[in-house]
Amino acid sequence: MKKVILNSLSILFLALSISSCQTKVPAPAAVGPVPDARQLAWHDMEMNAFIHFTINTFTDKEWGYGDESPELFNPTNFDAEQWVSVLKEAGFKGVILTCKHHDGFCLWPSEYTDHDIAESPFEEGKGDIVKAVSDACHKFGLEFGIYMSPWDRNRADYGQPSYVEYYRNQLKELFTNYGPVFEMWFDGANGGDGYYGGANEMRKIERRTYYDWPTTLSMVHEIQPQVLFFSDGGPDLRWVGNEQGYVNETNWSTITTDTLYAGKSGIEDLLGTGSIDGKEWCPAEVNTSIRPGWFYHASEDDKVKSPEVLFKLYMESVGRGSTMLLNIPPDRRGLFHENDVASLQGFHKLLEERFGNDLAKNAKVIASETRGDASEYGAANVVDGNKESYWATNDGTTSGSLEIDLGSAQEIHYVQLDEYIQLGQRVKKFKVEAEVDGAWKEIANGTTVGYKRILAVDPVTASKIKITIEDAKACPVISTVSLY
Repeated sequence: MKKVILNSLSILFLALSISSCQTKVPAPAAVGPVPDARQLAWHDMEMNAFIHFTINTFTDKEWGYGDESPELFNPTNFDAEQWVSVLKEAGFKGVILTCKHHDGFCLWPSEYTDHDIAESPFEEGKGDIVKAVSDACHKFGLEFGIYMSPWDRNRADYGQPSYVEYYRNQLKELFTNYGPVFEMWFDGANGGDGYYGGANEMRKIERRTYYDWPTTLSMVHEIQPQVLFFSDGGPDLRWVGNEQGYVNETNWSTITTDTLYAGKSGIEDLLGTGSIDGKEWCPAEVNTSIRPGWFYHASEDDKVKSPEVLFKLYMESVGRGSTMLLNIPPDRRGLFHENDVASLQGFHKLLEERFGNDLAKNAKVIASETRGDASEYGAANVVDGNKESYWATNDGTTSGSLEIDLGSAQEIHYVQLDEYIQLGQRVKKFKVEAEVDGAWKEIANGTTVGYKRILAVDPVTASKIKITIEDAKACPVISTVSLY
Protein backbone atom coordinates (compact mmCIF):
# COMPACT_ATOMS: atom_id res chain seq x y z
CA MET A 1 0.00 0.00 0.00
CA LYS A 2 2.84 2.37 0.90
CA LYS A 3 4.53 1.55 -2.41
CA VAL A 4 1.37 2.47 -4.37
CA ILE A 5 1.09 5.79 -2.52
CA LEU A 6 4.76 6.56 -3.13
CA ASN A 7 4.42 5.71 -6.83
CA SER A 8 1.36 7.98 -7.08
CA LEU A 9 3.21 10.82 -5.40
CA SER A 10 6.18 10.32 -7.70
CA ILE A 11 3.95 10.52 -10.77
CA LEU A 12 2.26 13.68 -9.43
CA PHE A 13 5.64 15.27 -8.67
CA LEU A 14 6.89 14.41 -12.16
CA ALA A 15 3.78 15.92 -13.74
CA LEU A 16 4.16 19.12 -11.73
CA SER A 17 7.84 19.31 -12.62
CA ILE A 18 7.08 18.95 -16.34
CA SER A 19 4.33 21.57 -16.08
CA SER A 20 6.61 24.05 -14.31
CA CYS A 21 9.29 23.58 -16.96
CA GLN A 22 6.94 24.36 -19.83
CA THR A 23 7.80 27.70 -21.40
CA LYS A 24 5.10 30.36 -21.43
CA VAL A 25 4.22 31.46 -24.95
CA PRO A 26 6.25 34.65 -25.49
CA ALA A 27 4.54 37.86 -26.54
CA PRO A 28 5.20 39.14 -30.05
CA ALA A 29 8.32 41.24 -30.39
CA ALA A 30 7.74 44.93 -31.05
CA VAL A 31 7.83 45.94 -34.71
CA GLY A 32 9.29 49.30 -35.64
CA PRO A 33 8.98 52.36 -33.41
CA VAL A 34 6.50 52.23 -30.52
CA PRO A 35 4.86 55.02 -28.51
CA ASP A 36 6.30 55.98 -25.15
CA ALA A 37 4.11 56.39 -22.06
CA ARG A 38 3.48 60.08 -22.79
CA GLN A 39 2.36 59.37 -26.34
CA LEU A 40 0.12 56.50 -25.24
CA ALA A 41 -1.60 58.81 -22.75
CA TRP A 42 -1.99 61.40 -25.54
CA HIS A 43 -3.64 58.84 -27.84
CA ASP A 44 -6.08 57.96 -25.05
CA MET A 45 -7.13 61.60 -24.72
CA GLU A 46 -8.62 61.48 -28.24
CA MET A 47 -10.19 64.98 -28.14
CA ASN A 48 -8.52 68.20 -27.04
CA ALA A 49 -9.53 71.83 -27.39
CA PHE A 50 -7.56 74.72 -28.85
CA ILE A 51 -8.50 78.13 -27.43
CA HIS A 52 -7.53 81.18 -29.49
CA PHE A 53 -8.06 84.29 -27.40
CA THR A 54 -5.96 87.46 -27.39
CA ILE A 55 -5.89 91.05 -28.62
CA ASN A 56 -7.15 89.80 -32.01
CA THR A 57 -10.49 89.01 -30.38
CA PHE A 58 -10.97 92.75 -29.89
CA THR A 59 -9.57 93.96 -33.23
CA ASP A 60 -11.52 91.47 -35.35
CA LYS A 61 -8.29 90.19 -36.90
CA GLU A 62 -6.84 86.73 -37.37
CA TRP A 63 -3.21 87.87 -37.26
CA GLY A 64 -2.42 90.95 -35.22
CA TYR A 65 0.19 93.22 -36.70
CA GLY A 66 2.00 93.81 -33.42
CA ASP A 67 1.15 97.48 -32.96
CA GLU A 68 -2.11 96.92 -31.07
CA SER A 69 -2.46 98.75 -27.77
CA PRO A 70 -2.89 96.52 -24.70
CA GLU A 71 -5.68 98.94 -23.73
CA LEU A 72 -7.91 97.12 -26.24
CA PHE A 73 -7.88 93.89 -24.26
CA ASN A 74 -10.81 93.99 -21.83
CA PRO A 75 -13.23 91.02 -21.74
CA THR A 76 -16.31 92.08 -19.80
CA ASN A 77 -17.38 88.74 -18.34
CA PHE A 78 -14.34 86.47 -18.53
CA ASP A 79 -14.94 82.99 -17.10
CA ALA A 80 -12.34 80.28 -17.72
CA GLU A 81 -14.44 77.82 -15.75
CA GLN A 82 -17.25 78.24 -18.26
CA TRP A 83 -14.85 77.27 -21.03
CA VAL A 84 -13.46 74.23 -19.30
CA SER A 85 -16.74 72.96 -17.84
CA VAL A 86 -18.35 73.06 -21.29
CA LEU A 87 -15.39 71.14 -22.72
CA LYS A 88 -15.50 68.62 -19.89
CA GLU A 89 -19.19 67.90 -20.47
CA ALA A 90 -18.53 67.52 -24.21
CA GLY A 91 -15.87 64.84 -23.64
CA PHE A 92 -12.67 66.81 -24.20
CA LYS A 93 -9.62 65.80 -22.18
CA GLY A 94 -7.21 68.69 -22.65
CA VAL A 95 -6.92 72.41 -23.46
CA ILE A 96 -4.18 74.23 -25.38
CA LEU A 97 -4.27 78.01 -24.85
CA THR A 98 -2.74 80.61 -27.17
CA CYS A 99 -0.64 82.26 -24.46
CA LYS A 100 1.04 84.44 -27.10
CA HIS A 101 0.09 84.69 -30.77
CA HIS A 102 2.08 86.29 -33.60
CA ASP A 103 1.17 89.81 -32.42
CA GLY A 104 3.32 89.25 -29.32
CA PHE A 105 0.64 90.15 -26.74
CA CYS A 106 1.03 87.96 -23.65
CA LEU A 107 -1.97 86.63 -21.73
CA TRP A 108 0.11 86.50 -18.57
CA PRO A 109 2.05 89.27 -16.80
CA SER A 110 5.52 88.73 -18.21
CA GLU A 111 8.49 90.40 -16.59
CA TYR A 112 10.22 90.57 -19.99
CA THR A 113 7.78 92.83 -21.87
CA ASP A 114 5.20 95.57 -21.46
CA HIS A 115 3.16 94.16 -24.33
CA ASP A 116 1.08 92.03 -22.01
CA ILE A 117 -2.07 91.70 -19.95
CA ALA A 118 -0.61 93.71 -17.08
CA GLU A 119 -0.79 96.81 -19.30
CA SER A 120 -4.46 96.24 -20.13
CA PRO A 121 -7.56 97.46 -18.25
CA PHE A 122 -8.64 93.85 -17.64
CA GLU A 123 -8.98 93.34 -13.88
CA GLU A 124 -7.13 96.63 -13.44
CA GLY A 125 -3.95 95.14 -14.82
CA LYS A 126 -3.90 92.33 -12.27
CA GLY A 127 -5.45 89.62 -14.45
CA ASP A 128 -3.75 86.44 -15.64
CA ILE A 129 -5.62 84.46 -18.29
CA VAL A 130 -3.01 81.68 -18.35
CA LYS A 131 -3.36 81.08 -14.62
CA ALA A 132 -7.14 81.16 -14.76
CA VAL A 133 -7.27 78.57 -17.53
CA SER A 134 -4.64 76.37 -15.89
CA ASP A 135 -6.55 76.51 -12.59
CA ALA A 136 -9.85 75.70 -14.33
CA CYS A 137 -8.27 72.71 -16.06
CA HIS A 138 -6.98 71.46 -12.71
CA LYS A 139 -10.41 71.91 -11.13
CA PHE A 140 -12.29 70.00 -13.84
CA GLY A 141 -9.66 67.34 -14.47
CA LEU A 142 -8.47 68.40 -17.94
CA GLU A 143 -4.84 68.58 -19.05
CA PHE A 144 -3.36 72.01 -19.74
CA GLY A 145 -1.25 72.84 -22.78
CA ILE A 146 0.58 75.89 -24.09
CA TYR A 147 0.82 77.56 -27.49
CA MET A 148 3.43 80.30 -27.74
CA SER A 149 4.17 81.55 -31.22
CA PRO A 150 7.87 81.61 -32.14
CA TRP A 151 7.11 84.65 -34.31
CA ASP A 152 6.62 88.02 -32.58
CA ARG A 153 5.53 90.93 -34.78
CA ASN A 154 5.80 93.36 -31.86
CA ARG A 155 9.30 92.60 -30.64
CA ALA A 156 11.99 95.06 -31.76
CA ASP A 157 14.75 92.46 -31.77
CA TYR A 158 12.91 89.72 -33.66
CA GLY A 159 15.43 88.17 -36.03
CA GLN A 160 18.39 88.83 -33.73
CA PRO A 161 19.96 86.34 -31.27
CA SER A 162 18.60 88.32 -28.30
CA TYR A 163 15.03 87.48 -29.32
CA VAL A 164 15.69 83.76 -28.95
CA GLU A 165 16.84 84.43 -25.39
CA TYR A 166 13.64 86.46 -24.82
CA TYR A 167 11.52 83.60 -26.21
CA ARG A 168 13.22 81.09 -23.93
CA ASN A 169 12.80 83.34 -20.90
CA GLN A 170 9.07 83.49 -21.54
CA LEU A 171 8.90 79.72 -21.94
CA LYS A 172 10.61 79.43 -18.55
CA GLU A 173 7.89 81.64 -17.07
CA LEU A 174 5.11 79.51 -18.51
CA PHE A 175 6.59 76.12 -17.69
CA THR A 176 7.67 77.15 -14.21
CA ASN A 177 4.65 79.07 -12.96
CA TYR A 178 1.52 77.44 -14.37
CA GLY A 179 1.51 73.84 -13.26
CA PRO A 180 1.92 70.68 -15.33
CA VAL A 181 1.82 71.15 -19.11
CA PHE A 182 1.02 68.14 -21.28
CA GLU A 183 1.79 69.68 -24.68
CA MET A 184 3.75 72.58 -26.16
CA TRP A 185 2.37 73.66 -29.53
CA PHE A 186 4.33 75.79 -31.98
CA ASP A 187 3.46 76.40 -35.61
CA GLY A 188 5.17 77.27 -38.86
CA ALA A 189 4.38 80.99 -39.08
CA ASN A 190 7.82 82.55 -38.73
CA GLY A 191 8.89 85.86 -40.15
CA GLY A 192 7.24 88.39 -42.47
CA ASP A 193 5.88 91.88 -42.15
CA GLY A 194 5.30 93.35 -38.71
CA TYR A 195 5.48 96.32 -36.40
CA TYR A 196 8.69 95.17 -34.67
CA GLY A 197 8.79 97.86 -31.97
CA GLY A 198 8.02 100.60 -34.47
CA ALA A 199 10.10 99.31 -37.36
CA ASN A 200 7.31 98.76 -39.84
CA GLU A 201 9.10 96.32 -42.11
CA MET A 202 9.56 92.80 -43.46
CA ARG A 203 11.87 90.44 -41.59
CA LYS A 204 13.00 86.97 -42.56
CA ILE A 205 14.80 84.32 -40.55
CA GLU A 206 16.55 81.06 -41.36
CA ARG A 207 14.01 78.64 -39.95
CA ARG A 208 16.37 75.70 -39.76
CA THR A 209 18.85 77.40 -37.48
CA TYR A 210 17.50 80.64 -35.99
CA TYR A 211 15.63 79.26 -32.97
CA ASP A 212 18.07 76.42 -32.24
CA TRP A 213 15.10 74.22 -31.35
CA PRO A 214 17.09 71.34 -29.82
CA THR A 215 18.48 73.67 -27.17
CA THR A 216 15.10 75.29 -26.53
CA LEU A 217 13.26 71.99 -26.20
CA SER A 218 15.98 70.54 -23.99
CA MET A 219 15.55 73.51 -21.69
CA VAL A 220 11.79 72.94 -21.47
CA HIS A 221 12.29 69.22 -20.86
CA GLU A 222 14.53 70.00 -17.91
CA ILE A 223 11.68 71.97 -16.35
CA GLN A 224 8.87 69.56 -17.27
CA PRO A 225 10.11 66.18 -18.59
CA GLN A 226 6.61 64.92 -19.39
CA VAL A 227 5.72 67.58 -21.97
CA LEU A 228 5.03 66.56 -25.58
CA PHE A 229 6.28 68.81 -28.39
CA PHE A 230 4.09 69.43 -31.43
CA SER A 231 5.31 71.07 -34.63
CA ASP A 232 5.30 70.51 -38.38
CA GLY A 233 7.93 67.81 -37.97
CA GLY A 234 7.63 66.64 -34.37
CA PRO A 235 9.58 65.51 -32.51
CA ASP A 236 6.76 63.97 -30.42
CA LEU A 237 3.62 64.90 -32.38
CA ARG A 238 3.35 66.04 -35.98
CA TRP A 239 1.12 68.43 -37.87
CA VAL A 240 -1.35 66.62 -40.12
CA GLY A 241 -0.60 68.83 -43.14
CA ASN A 242 -3.96 70.63 -43.29
CA GLU A 243 -6.31 72.67 -41.11
CA GLN A 244 -9.55 71.14 -42.41
CA GLY A 245 -9.79 68.57 -39.62
CA TYR A 246 -8.90 65.26 -41.26
CA VAL A 247 -6.05 62.80 -41.53
CA ASN A 248 -5.73 60.51 -44.54
CA GLU A 249 -7.43 57.10 -44.50
CA THR A 250 -3.98 55.54 -44.63
CA ASN A 251 -2.40 56.92 -41.48
CA TRP A 252 0.87 55.62 -40.08
CA SER A 253 1.84 57.02 -36.69
CA THR A 254 5.46 56.53 -37.70
CA ILE A 255 7.53 58.99 -39.68
CA THR A 256 11.19 59.93 -39.99
CA THR A 257 11.53 63.32 -38.31
CA ASP A 258 14.39 64.66 -40.37
CA THR A 259 13.66 68.19 -39.18
CA LEU A 260 12.84 69.86 -35.90
CA TYR A 261 12.07 73.43 -36.93
CA ALA A 262 8.50 74.60 -37.53
CA GLY A 263 7.74 75.68 -41.07
CA LYS A 264 9.07 72.92 -43.27
CA SER A 265 7.17 73.14 -46.55
CA GLY A 266 6.22 70.72 -49.27
CA ILE A 267 5.56 67.70 -47.06
CA GLU A 268 1.81 67.99 -46.51
CA ASP A 269 1.05 64.65 -48.15
CA LEU A 270 3.66 62.85 -46.08
CA LEU A 271 2.41 64.48 -42.88
CA GLY A 272 -1.10 63.29 -43.69
CA THR A 273 -0.14 59.65 -44.17
CA GLY A 274 3.00 59.16 -42.12
CA SER A 275 5.50 56.60 -43.33
CA ILE A 276 5.23 52.81 -43.16
CA ASP A 277 8.95 52.59 -42.52
CA GLY A 278 9.30 55.73 -40.39
CA LYS A 279 12.01 55.65 -37.75
CA GLU A 280 10.10 57.46 -34.98
CA TRP A 281 6.66 57.19 -33.42
CA CYS A 282 5.30 60.65 -34.21
CA PRO A 283 1.50 60.55 -34.63
CA ALA A 284 -0.53 63.21 -36.39
CA GLU A 285 -2.62 65.70 -34.44
CA VAL A 286 -5.62 66.95 -36.43
CA ASN A 287 -6.29 70.65 -35.83
CA THR A 288 -9.25 72.70 -37.07
CA SER A 289 -11.69 75.32 -35.79
CA ILE A 290 -15.38 75.17 -34.94
CA ARG A 291 -15.70 78.42 -36.94
CA PRO A 292 -14.16 79.57 -40.24
CA GLY A 293 -11.58 81.60 -38.32
CA TRP A 294 -9.37 80.80 -35.37
CA PHE A 295 -10.34 83.88 -33.36
CA TYR A 296 -13.86 85.04 -32.55
CA HIS A 297 -15.66 87.22 -35.07
CA ALA A 298 -19.31 88.20 -34.55
CA SER A 299 -19.85 87.87 -38.30
CA GLU A 300 -19.25 84.12 -37.94
CA ASP A 301 -21.87 83.49 -35.25
CA ASP A 302 -24.07 81.82 -37.86
CA LYS A 303 -21.18 79.80 -39.32
CA VAL A 304 -20.45 77.51 -36.36
CA LYS A 305 -19.94 73.90 -37.44
CA SER A 306 -22.98 71.74 -36.71
CA PRO A 307 -22.92 68.65 -34.47
CA GLU A 308 -23.07 66.44 -37.58
CA VAL A 309 -20.06 68.20 -39.10
CA LEU A 310 -18.15 67.82 -35.83
CA PHE A 311 -19.04 64.12 -35.80
CA LYS A 312 -17.67 63.79 -39.33
CA LEU A 313 -14.43 65.47 -38.19
CA TYR A 314 -14.24 63.03 -35.27
CA MET A 315 -14.58 60.09 -37.66
CA GLU A 316 -11.83 61.50 -39.90
CA SER A 317 -9.42 62.17 -37.03
CA VAL A 318 -9.94 59.96 -33.97
CA GLY A 319 -11.61 57.41 -36.24
CA ARG A 320 -8.40 57.22 -38.27
CA GLY A 321 -5.96 56.82 -35.39
CA SER A 322 -5.15 60.45 -34.55
CA THR A 323 -6.43 62.95 -32.01
CA MET A 324 -8.86 65.77 -32.69
CA LEU A 325 -7.74 69.27 -31.69
CA LEU A 326 -10.80 71.50 -32.08
CA ASN A 327 -10.51 75.25 -31.67
CA ILE A 328 -13.30 77.07 -29.82
CA PRO A 329 -12.62 80.84 -29.65
CA PRO A 330 -14.12 82.83 -26.74
CA ASP A 331 -15.96 86.03 -27.63
CA ARG A 332 -15.32 89.59 -26.41
CA ARG A 333 -17.15 88.84 -23.19
CA GLY A 334 -14.56 86.18 -22.45
CA LEU A 335 -17.11 83.38 -22.85
CA PHE A 336 -17.78 80.61 -25.32
CA HIS A 337 -20.62 81.87 -27.50
CA GLU A 338 -24.00 80.21 -27.07
CA ASN A 339 -23.93 78.85 -30.64
CA ASP A 340 -20.59 77.13 -30.06
CA VAL A 341 -21.79 75.66 -26.76
CA ALA A 342 -24.96 74.30 -28.35
CA SER A 343 -22.97 72.67 -31.15
CA LEU A 344 -20.56 71.04 -28.70
CA GLN A 345 -23.45 69.69 -26.65
CA GLY A 346 -25.11 68.29 -29.75
CA PHE A 347 -21.85 66.71 -30.87
CA HIS A 348 -21.42 64.99 -27.50
CA LYS A 349 -24.97 63.67 -27.71
CA LEU A 350 -24.23 62.14 -31.13
CA LEU A 351 -21.14 60.38 -29.78
CA GLU A 352 -23.13 58.92 -26.90
CA GLU A 353 -26.01 57.82 -29.12
CA ARG A 354 -23.86 56.23 -31.80
CA PHE A 355 -21.08 54.72 -29.69
CA GLY A 356 -22.83 54.15 -26.39
CA ASN A 357 -23.71 50.46 -26.86
CA ASP A 358 -21.01 48.08 -28.08
CA LEU A 359 -22.91 45.14 -29.61
CA ALA A 360 -19.75 43.02 -29.72
CA LYS A 361 -18.89 43.22 -26.03
CA ASN A 362 -18.44 39.71 -24.61
CA ALA A 363 -19.72 38.14 -27.85
CA LYS A 364 -18.44 34.75 -28.99
CA VAL A 365 -15.35 35.10 -31.19
CA ILE A 366 -13.52 32.47 -33.23
CA ALA A 367 -10.04 33.18 -34.62
CA SER A 368 -8.42 31.59 -37.65
CA GLU A 369 -5.29 31.12 -35.53
CA THR A 370 -4.20 31.89 -31.97
CA ARG A 371 -0.62 32.49 -30.98
CA GLY A 372 0.72 29.27 -29.46
CA ASP A 373 -2.89 28.20 -28.84
CA ALA A 374 -2.53 30.23 -25.64
CA SER A 375 -5.57 31.85 -24.05
CA GLU A 376 -3.62 35.00 -23.22
CA TYR A 377 -3.63 35.74 -26.98
CA GLY A 378 -7.08 34.35 -27.65
CA ALA A 379 -9.89 35.78 -29.75
CA ALA A 380 -12.03 36.58 -26.70
CA ASN A 381 -9.57 39.35 -25.82
CA VAL A 382 -10.91 41.63 -28.55
CA VAL A 383 -14.36 41.85 -26.92
CA ASP A 384 -13.46 41.77 -23.21
CA GLY A 385 -13.37 45.56 -22.76
CA ASN A 386 -9.72 45.44 -21.67
CA LYS A 387 -7.41 47.55 -23.84
CA GLU A 388 -4.37 45.77 -22.41
CA SER A 389 -5.35 42.34 -23.75
CA TYR A 390 -5.14 41.39 -27.42
CA TRP A 391 -5.48 38.65 -30.01
CA ALA A 392 -2.32 37.65 -31.84
CA THR A 393 -1.26 35.07 -34.41
CA ASN A 394 1.99 33.14 -34.54
CA ASP A 395 5.18 34.75 -35.78
CA GLY A 396 5.31 34.56 -39.56
CA THR A 397 1.52 34.70 -39.92
CA THR A 398 0.72 38.14 -41.29
CA SER A 399 -2.96 37.56 -42.00
CA GLY A 400 -5.88 36.10 -40.10
CA SER A 401 -9.54 36.48 -39.29
CA LEU A 402 -11.91 36.95 -36.37
CA GLU A 403 -15.50 35.76 -36.64
CA ILE A 404 -17.84 37.45 -34.17
CA ASP A 405 -21.13 35.77 -33.30
CA LEU A 406 -23.59 38.27 -31.81
CA GLY A 407 -26.11 35.54 -30.96
CA SER A 408 -28.95 37.31 -32.75
CA ALA A 409 -29.42 39.62 -35.69
CA GLN A 410 -28.30 43.19 -35.00
CA GLU A 411 -28.29 46.32 -37.15
CA ILE A 412 -24.67 47.44 -37.60
CA HIS A 413 -23.75 51.04 -38.48
CA TYR A 414 -20.13 51.34 -37.30
CA VAL A 415 -17.16 48.99 -36.97
CA GLN A 416 -14.18 49.83 -34.74
CA LEU A 417 -10.77 48.14 -34.65
CA ASP A 418 -7.88 48.93 -32.28
CA GLU A 419 -4.33 47.65 -32.56
CA TYR A 420 -2.18 47.03 -29.50
CA ILE A 421 0.20 49.80 -30.54
CA GLN A 422 2.54 49.18 -27.61
CA LEU A 423 4.00 46.52 -29.95
CA GLY A 424 4.00 48.79 -33.00
CA GLN A 425 1.58 49.59 -35.79
CA ARG A 426 1.28 46.59 -38.10
CA VAL A 427 -1.90 46.25 -40.17
CA LYS A 428 -1.55 47.23 -43.82
CA LYS A 429 -4.86 45.96 -45.21
CA PHE A 430 -8.12 44.60 -43.81
CA LYS A 431 -11.75 43.99 -44.69
CA VAL A 432 -15.03 43.57 -42.82
CA GLU A 433 -17.76 41.14 -43.86
CA ALA A 434 -21.28 40.42 -42.61
CA GLU A 435 -23.08 37.11 -42.99
CA VAL A 436 -26.19 37.91 -45.03
CA ASP A 437 -28.55 35.14 -46.17
CA GLY A 438 -25.93 32.53 -45.30
CA ALA A 439 -23.13 34.16 -47.34
CA TRP A 440 -20.34 36.56 -46.41
CA LYS A 441 -20.78 40.06 -47.85
CA GLU A 442 -18.03 42.68 -47.70
CA ILE A 443 -19.31 45.83 -45.99
CA ALA A 444 -16.07 47.78 -45.41
CA ASN A 445 -12.33 47.71 -45.97
CA GLY A 446 -9.29 49.74 -45.10
CA THR A 447 -5.53 49.97 -44.93
CA THR A 448 -4.09 51.10 -41.58
CA VAL A 449 -5.67 50.65 -38.15
CA GLY A 450 -3.31 52.01 -35.48
CA TYR A 451 -4.64 53.32 -32.18
CA LYS A 452 -8.22 53.26 -33.42
CA ARG A 453 -10.05 52.85 -36.71
CA ILE A 454 -13.79 53.46 -37.01
CA LEU A 455 -15.61 52.78 -40.26
CA ALA A 456 -19.14 53.86 -41.05
CA VAL A 457 -20.96 51.16 -43.04
CA ASP A 458 -24.24 51.09 -44.87
CA PRO A 459 -26.56 49.74 -42.16
CA VAL A 460 -26.61 45.95 -42.33
CA THR A 461 -28.55 43.47 -40.20
CA ALA A 462 -26.51 40.40 -39.31
CA SER A 463 -25.71 38.07 -36.44
CA LYS A 464 -22.14 37.37 -37.56
CA ILE A 465 -19.34 39.75 -38.55
CA LYS A 466 -15.92 38.72 -39.82
CA ILE A 467 -12.79 40.86 -39.58
CA THR A 468 -10.01 39.73 -41.91
CA ILE A 469 -6.50 41.14 -41.61
CA GLU A 470 -5.29 40.63 -45.17
CA ASP A 471 -1.75 41.93 -44.74
CA ALA A 472 0.43 43.20 -41.91
CA LYS A 473 4.06 44.08 -41.23
CA ALA A 474 4.20 41.19 -38.73
CA CYS A 475 1.72 39.03 -36.85
CA PRO A 476 -1.45 41.09 -36.15
CA VAL A 477 -2.08 42.24 -32.58
CA ILE A 478 -5.68 43.43 -32.25
CA SER A 479 -6.84 44.66 -28.85
CA THR A 480 -10.45 45.63 -29.58
CA VAL A 481 -13.26 45.00 -32.04
CA SER A 482 -16.44 46.98 -31.41
CA LEU A 483 -19.70 47.05 -33.32
CA TYR A 484 -22.33 49.77 -33.04
